[in-house]
Amino acid sequence: MEVYTTDKIRNVVLMGHGGAGKTSLVEAMAYLAGLTSRIGKVTDGNTISDFGKEEQKRQFSISTSVVPLEWEGIKINLLDTPGYFDFVGEVEEAVSAADAAIIVVSGKSGIEVGTEKAWELCEEYHLPRMIFVTDMDIDNASFRQVVEDMTNLYGKKIAPFHLPIRENEKFVGYINVITEKAYRWEGKEVVECEMPEYSKANLELCKNTLLEAVAETSEEFMNRYFEGDTFSEDEIRLALKNNVNEGSIVPMSMGSNILCQGIYTLLDDIVKYLPSPENAKVAGVNLKTSEVFEADYDFSKPKSAYIFKTIVDPFIGKYSLVKVCSGVLKPDDLIYNQEKDIEEKISKLYVLQGNKPIEVKEIFAGDIAAIPKLTAARTGNTLSTKANVIHFGKKDLPKPYTYMRYKVPNKADIDKVSQTLQKMTHEDQTLKVINDAENRQMLLYGMGDQQLEVVVSKLLNEYKVFITLEQPKVAYRETIRKKADVEYKYKKQSGGHGQYGHVKMRFEPSGNLEAPYEFAQEVVGGAVPKNFFPAVEKGIADSIARGPLAAYPVVGVKAVLYDGSYHPVDSSEMAFKTAAKQAFKKGFMEADPILLEPIQLLKVKVPERYTGDVMGDLNKRRGRTLGMNPSDGGYQIIEAEVPMSSLYGYCTVLRSMTGGRGDFSYEFVRYEQLPSDLQAKEVAARAEKVAADTVEE
Repeated sequence: MEVYTTDKIRNVVLMGHGGAGKTSLVEAMAYLAGLTSRIGKVTDGNTISDFGKEEQKRQFSISTSVVPLEWEGIKINLLDTPGYFDFVGEVEEAVSAADAAIIVVSGKSGIEVGTEKAWELCEEYHLPRMIFVTDMDIDNASFRQVVEDMTNLYGKKIAPFHLPIRENEKFVGYINVITEKAYRWEGKEVVECEMPEYSKANLELCKNTLLEAVAETSEEFMNRYFEGDTFSEDEIRLALKNNVNEGSIVPMSMGSNILCQGIYTLLDDIVKYLPSPENAKVAGVNLKTSEVFEADYDFSKPKSAYIFKTIVDPFIGKYSLVKVCSGVLKPDDLIYNQEKDIEEKISKLYVLQGNKPIEVKEIFAGDIAAIPKLTAARTGNTLSTKANVIHFGKKDLPKPYTYMRYKVPNKADIDKVSQTLQKMTHEDQTLKVINDAENRQMLLYGMGDQQLEVVVSKLLNEYKVFITLEQPKVAYRETIRKKADVEYKYKKQSGGHGQYGHVKMRFEPSGNLEAPYEFAQEVVGGAVPKNFFPAVEKGIADSIARGPLAAYPVVGVKAVLYDGSYHPVDSSEMAFKTAAKQAFKKGFMEADPILLEPIQLLKVKVPERYTGDVMGDLNKRRGRTLGMNPSDGGYQIIEAEVPMSSLYGYCTVLRSMTGGRGDFSYEFVRYEQLPSDLQAKEVAARAEKVAADTVEE
């Protein structure tokens, strides 16, 4: 592939709902651009961008893939993103590297929640965008309906650049709104034709919308518009390009991916209207001078790049996908990763076409490249040089809140599973592995159940290791509500020196659930020598790790040693430690023991129309609603305190209730007493563990 300068590059992310046709649109564009000799199909598993085994098996995109095309002397880097919400981290990584977006909408399904979320991301990142309506070859596809719905949602900035021509319910051609000419497909040829009478009124409306937008670009144009003057085609296109770049106009077009209709005009429009990185702004910090470094995709400035995605694949190896922010990257360049404090040489430079690496001799600022085998590099790292150490701020990715406990049935695979999951977390930063040592479980966090299922399947099919997912254990605590006064004498004689430890102790609530226990002594007259006090406290400290009620950690207990006795020969630290442990167990169970459950502060962001359903569901989960606050875009944020145990599976339920529009987050606030009926069930379920602890002692 040729080397392209910054002004001849377009970085375009394709977004939209799952199944809207993003991947098949890439196929059609790749075919037209001469990248392939046939159009691949998602159902056949032979598309350029869905090259992973899991993607081919499930027939939807899981990872973002880059497909660079060459069109009319311009390099278009297409970033094909997943449409399903579990893989939103992949979408956000791609958006961070893009300069413009195409939101893909199915003409059959119309606007879906994925369309709305794509629009919201474009707004968040201030991305110029176009709408492309697919499936126009299907009988009940309606471009007009999509235009109306988009206009109702987002206002008059929605501007159709093309209108469909249908004959006998078939999609046979289109009208160019700017030139006011009609075209139809005859075989592989596009020929000019007469405009249907029924299209003329709609064409006039669309043309007026465009002319109004053009007129608003300058005072001169506004005066000409009101005077009834006409604009030349070049004037219209230039003005519209500025409108598109500002986001005040969002062009709409349509076509059929399967029949490769409307794709030629889409590629032309990408080149004509979507911006290159040339005039975009990007700034970091020069860590040597502590000054702002305005990279601005200027090839003449010191080289710097941002790693927006990492690919770790057992078949194609590890690649760091970078967007070059300044300078020109070349093979054999020494690059410095300040976050990892390591300098590495670029062995080779590639552009990836799906999973196919194509070697290039240099990459200009604004372009996207793949650097192989950067050992320490991670997504979000900045690459620069030691002479000019640059740092770009990391993009915030969504935080995962759905989690499962995983187990490795084959103990010989534990290390391999651990290493493989670590690689996967480098590739997908919304995937987290947490060692919950306190509850003796390994947890796998993700954006939803589907993402976790894909991980299990990928481990088995690509890495040949097997894990199971289970409902995670809740981090309950044990404490007491009353006082207990107990005595325990540990006495053992087995020839020679015996063992003797005798304690009298009080146990009561300490009032501090942040600390496991408090220990005090009130011994008088040397009934228990001072040198045995630490042994008694050690016995208490050993006991609180797994309480006697349900083998959960103990909190909020005050233990007071106030009397006892000792034997001048047989008493030892071990004897007093054992006596204290037994006294703790007895006293704890006599002091009205209870289980405490973790309470989370849950924040649920949903469109206003779903608030009733969400609050009703939270009541079923023993939630206490604290309030509701309005948010942008007609959303409400519901705040509630909910037991952690009730949040298991909440992601799936919330998406089902809200059609995928709901989002949530939570954080721990405190522990509260578990209701008695639930406590009885939990204690019964943990009886074997308590018994096992007793046997061990």
